[in-house]
Amino acid sequence: MEIKDRSSVIFGNKIDEKTIKKANKSKAKFIKKYRDDSNKEYHLKAVEIPSLKEMGVKNLVFSDEKLELPENAVIVGNIRMGFGHYRISMAMASCAKALGYEPYWLDLASFDATGSKMIREQNDLYSLASRISQKSKLFNKFFWEPLNSEGFRQITYNAGDQKNAELLVPILHDLPKDVPYIATHVWPSQAAVHAGLTHVVNAIPDNWPMGLHLSEGAIHAVQTPFAYLGYKMLNGMGKKPLKGIPESDLYEVGHYIDHELVSNVEEDVAKRIARIQRDEPRRILMSVGGAGAGQKLFLEMMKHLIPYVKEKKAALFLNFGDHKTVYDYLCKQIPNFDKEVTNFFDEYDKLNEFVSKMDNEVVEGIYCIYNSNIFEAVYSTNLLMRKVEMLITKPSELAYYPVVKVMMRHIGGHEVYGAINAQELGDSTFECPDKKSMNEMLDRLLTDDELLIHLNKQIIKLKQEGIYNGGYEVVKLAVNGRKS
Repeated sequence: MEIKDRSSVIFGNKIDEKTIKKANKSKAKFIKKYRDDSNKEYHLKAVEIPSLKEMGVKNLVFSDEKLELPENAVIVGNIRMGFGHYRISMAMASCAKALGYEPYWLDLASFDATGSKMIREQNDLYSLASRISQKSKLFNKFFWEPLNSEGFRQITYNAGDQKNAELLVPILHDLPKDVPYIATHVWPSQAAVHAGLTHVVNAIPDNWPMGLHLSEGAIHAVQTPFAYLGYKMLNGMGKKPLKGIPESDLYEVGHYIDHELVSNVEEDVAKRIARIQRDEPRRILMSVGGAGAGQKLFLEMMKHLIPYVKEKKAALFLNFGDHKTVYDYLCKQIPNFDKEVTNFFDEYDKLNEFVSKMDNEVVEGIYCIYNSNIFEAVYSTNLLMRKVEMLITKPSELAYYPVVKVMMRHIGGHEVYGAINAQELGDSTFECPDKKSMNEMLDRLLTDDELLIHLNKQIIKLKQEGIYNGGYEVVKLAVNGRKS
């Protein structure tokens, strides 16, 4: 099929020739490295995802036969980049199921195809840089922070991504042009638009508006008023004011949250408050990011929290995701750590069973969770979120979830505004950039019942205001399309 060029003009803004040449060169580099499969007709089939069976989502993989989808199908296009885009994808699938649709999971990075290899190469570089940024203050200050806050912000950056996304089109060969399609990363969105799909929603994950996230031809969904204004104006994305995104292509929808979490907010908050009032150990969930960064700060927090655990004032849940190296690091640094914890290592069913009983038991001690299966690694945090008093996380996708958040230092400047949004909504602390501020915040939350109860009650207020309904709204946009 003929692919329309979307690199030369973006939302009516003409891109300079130097940038266009650079974009074409980037695409040619990947073709040379991984082969030209633009004329290949890939086919897909749906297979079960056991760990997500309750939300009914099926994974699309390569097949020898052409895919047939039911009329109520919704495609969730995504990539594995850290855990964030997978977590948002699970929220979309969950909301689609709750609204009566059949969700299908399409990870464009998972195939043996040129476009997939292009994604994996760039993701590997991003993950490496994220880890380096936590070890080198100079690298972080002079390269990583500026790139994430200003480099990715420029509309010219989008031109290169648009051209590279053309390589993904063959993977989408089997999809009907009018199938509702939700993208939780810009590349799957751009790919779908290039492939001629007509009901594409680009679910933008961050609160900091960036040219990186633009996908002209798709409906753009954002989670906050701040992001809406930034994308409406394409604020700061060029050297001079730019033409912005038209109203028909831009919607503020609220936070992207799983149906299981949203529908149980009142019940879960009531149980948290009851545990606090009974003076049970405060349950704290610590989520290691998908890039495996920040292990030194985790170590400092663990050293600070272990005395609380021994005094039965706190119980800790550490989800290492699929990064067991962080667990190994803690074992080396903390004497007898491995002997004093309860492990759920590749025991997802056992963890599920444990979680199902947590409402009726006083939980003490330290629990470590690791799953080599990516779906189980990500969703373990979702399971535990409903059962804990607070979540320690960097201000990434989890900054928007209905649980009290203790914000670690951001990784990449684009995450700063996720923390700002959360603290202003009132279901989160402010960002704690170092071990001193983090430990002071933990001390306060572990001893000030009034503060912890207040933060939990704020979650109910936000639910009543519809703040957490973004997942449902995105599904409706994908099904119904643009404003007339």
